[in-house]
Amino acid sequence: MAKHKLLFEDDFSFDLIGICSSNADYRLSWAINRALSLALVKDVDLNVRLKIDEDHLFSFYSFFDEDEHIEYYLIKNLSDNFLKLIPEQNQIDYFLVIKNNFTHDVSELIQKLKEVDIILAAFQFDPNSLKSKGNLVF
Repeated sequence: MAKHKLLFEDDFSFDLIGICSSNADYRLSWAINRALSLALVKDVDLNVRLKIDEDHLFSFYSFFDEDEHIEYYLIKNLSDNFLKLIPEQNQIDYFLVIKNNFTHDVSELIQKLKEVDIILAAFQFDPNSLKSKGNLVF
């Protein structure tokens, strides 16, 4: 009998914005909601296994735009056990993941985020360039 191997490839075709802010996640999500006209709400924390048998929880907010079918996720880069979701970007406090974005220019979104007084900086990243990009698959 022939053996068949099933291979899965993760899809990293989403926009990724890194945000630097020393504010709490609920305050930042409120500010992003106002700046981008979103409705991010607190969701169940993202559970990621970073090391063997070690699960870590990351604060997680989500919003689904039903009109444009765009998914928005705000994820804190620091876990409850003080480990980074994306350790190679340790200066980033939060990540804004935008999936199925075919209508908004990311550079315009970043410009709006930079105008928020509690956001110190915002950067766009290519998810494929990150070593631990697999932690952003959920």
